[in-house]
Amino acid sequence: MVLFLPISLCFVCVIMKELKERLMDRKTARKKAEELVARMTLEEKASQLKYDAPAIPRQGIPDYNWWSEALHGVARAGTATVFPQAIGLAAMFDPEFLCEIARAIAVEGRAKHNEAAALGDRGIYKGLTFWSPNVNIFRDPRWGRGQETYGEDPYLTSRLGVAFVKGLQGEGKYMTAAACAKHFAVHSGPEALRHEFDARVSDKDLWETYLPAFEALVKEAGVEAVMGAYNAFNGEPCCGSPTLLRKILREQWGFEGHVVSDCWAIRDFHESYHVTDTAPQSAAMALENGCDLNCGNTYLHLMAAYNEGLVTEEQITLSCQRLMTTRILLGLMDEDCDYHAITLEQNDTDEHNEMAYQAALKSITLLKNDGVLPLKIDDVKTIAVIGPNADSQAALEGNYTGLSSRYITFLEGLRAQVQGKARLMYALGSQLFAERDSPITEVDNRQSEAVAMARSADIAIVFLGLDATLEGEQSDTSNAFEAGDKPDLELPAPQRRLLDAVVKAGAPVITVIASGSALRVEQGNAILWTGYPGQAGGRALADLLFGKVSPSGRLPITFYRDAKDLPAFTDYSMARRTYRYFDGPVLYPFGYGLSYTSFTFRDVRFSDHAITVEVTNNGAVMGDEVVQVYVKNDHPQSPRHPVLCAFRRISLKPGESRQLRIPLNPAAFDVIGEDGKAIHNNGVKTLYVGGGQPDARTRELTGKEVLSITLPGEKE
Repeated sequence: MVLFLPISLCFVCVIMKELKERLMDRKTARKKAEELVARMTLEEKASQLKYDAPAIPRQGIPDYNWWSEALHGVARAGTATVFPQAIGLAAMFDPEFLCEIARAIAVEGRAKHNEAAALGDRGIYKGLTFWSPNVNIFRDPRWGRGQETYGEDPYLTSRLGVAFVKGLQGEGKYMTAAACAKHFAVHSGPEALRHEFDARVSDKDLWETYLPAFEALVKEAGVEAVMGAYNAFNGEPCCGSPTLLRKILREQWGFEGHVVSDCWAIRDFHESYHVTDTAPQSAAMALENGCDLNCGNTYLHLMAAYNEGLVTEEQITLSCQRLMTTRILLGLMDEDCDYHAITLEQNDTDEHNEMAYQAALKSITLLKNDGVLPLKIDDVKTIAVIGPNADSQAALEGNYTGLSSRYITFLEGLRAQVQGKARLMYALGSQLFAERDSPITEVDNRQSEAVAMARSADIAIVFLGLDATLEGEQSDTSNAFEAGDKPDLELPAPQRRLLDAVVKAGAPVITVIASGSALRVEQGNAILWTGYPGQAGGRALADLLFGKVSPSGRLPITFYRDAKDLPAFTDYSMARRTYRYFDGPVLYPFGYGLSYTSFTFRDVRFSDHAITVEVTNNGAVMGDEVVQVYVKNDHPQSPRHPVLCAFRRISLKPGESRQLRIPLNPAAFDVIGEDGKAIHNNGVKTLYVGGGQPDARTRELTGKEVLSITLPGEKE
């Protein structure tokens, strides 16, 4: 069957509908893999355990590079749709839409793989094994890679991670693409220490915070791969940890896919952790504990390890079988795989661009508004657009990104919005970070130009924040911050000076923050956080500012007032971390976000392990609300504060009411004991339903009422 449809998701839907009845199960694929591997020599088997696996011509097996990325679009492989960075996708609080986005990413990955393979290009980033999503918990706002995650909450991360994996892998006879849950486990900085750091955690924190998302992706989503972390966990390097890889992943969870090391992590066994002395010993330790695939070159020493009696042929065979099972499930060994028909016509499409725009709309979060928003074009005839992120492509992207053909920067989006209706002036205002290489007169000129424009404008919109050159991964970040992590929660000094000067100029100020993490920004009549909103970020922001759409993003992280309020970055205990355990005042809480309309909740009930509630849009404009359900268990092992256990995004017209039924997380009334085991709470439970957390700070900022319902203790 050969189909050439212009709309890629329709293409996949047709295929899935026809093939769902013929889904290839893992047992069948594994049997085929065993037969294939049985025809290989030992050397050939060992060669397939490296990420850049060579061809085996006599078996008709082409070379294959396992390293591909798809965090928020196909990355590092040329032109592709760039969706909001993962932290922005989390701010949507919309698993169903995230699943659609993941399907689109998988289609684009197939298109790019097929065209590259047809030209004999089977190199890095051209495969179908995508090392995404990152379901680590964003426990500390200083972590530069936190932008890659779905935020600080284990439940939210689980729901979004499951949705992404299901969308990426699909439901056809073959997987559209293979997903990978990373980085397993207990991994969230500091980046500078990741090759030598030993994360020490209690059993309670391990099972309550760090493992739930991985468990959900394995058990619910059937994720095909799991990537080990660089750091050690309680003394065991993660990529060779018997506790994580053997006991938990394989034995307790029944994981049947393959495990891949983080890149060059196995080398750390002998170079940093000194748990082995040689490369063959490190290769043996990783393989013995279940790491099937080496991103790096330590598995070049597998045959030496075999000759030294450190590994057996059976161990090499098992890992090779797991890897070949994945390739078979992807249809890479079947010339008749329907997905081979996907072409570049399905990449970078208008449909996917519209999805990127909708995702940006849903993710951008309004943090403050004194009434200046939404803007009315008749009231703002002169607009000053100021700041280093105003016309920045990097401010749209984040890290692990593709290259869009359709970027719309914030400046471009605003210019298109007001064309022929208002005067728009633009000033850079400052550098993104250090100005030490610029003459002082040049620095003064930048800022003075911006101030002059702000004084003559009806409104000043100041675009500040970070980009992936300042926060990100150690290996791809070179900046004044430490290895991609932030030293604090402040804007860089030149941006702080710029914002101070523009605010003093007198015009109303809208502050727009692009970042993948929390920053302390309080100045402005209105403040918006965009995350890194993807290729359509400029268009989406302009539509939000001028009221064409009401803001509806919700924070997947807590915005703290000062990093000094938090424990040391290297402390992996959850005490005093995230909304579940932090006791002090915060700038903006988890789950928070404002709108141009208001919503009320009434008639909340609980039955059949679900919440029913009626939600009404009380305003004059259409808007989306994220209904959030939190639970507080009356049990000594419960987290300090109510925790998210269910949520639902809903869109309502002005004056519209709708009754929702929201099933609760099956484990909502369980707590994790000090031994890491789940304990069912037979005592009192209190459920809170509303547009945010049931804390005084959230109600003070939003004015939203939160309803509660108390369930009595259960009879023994």
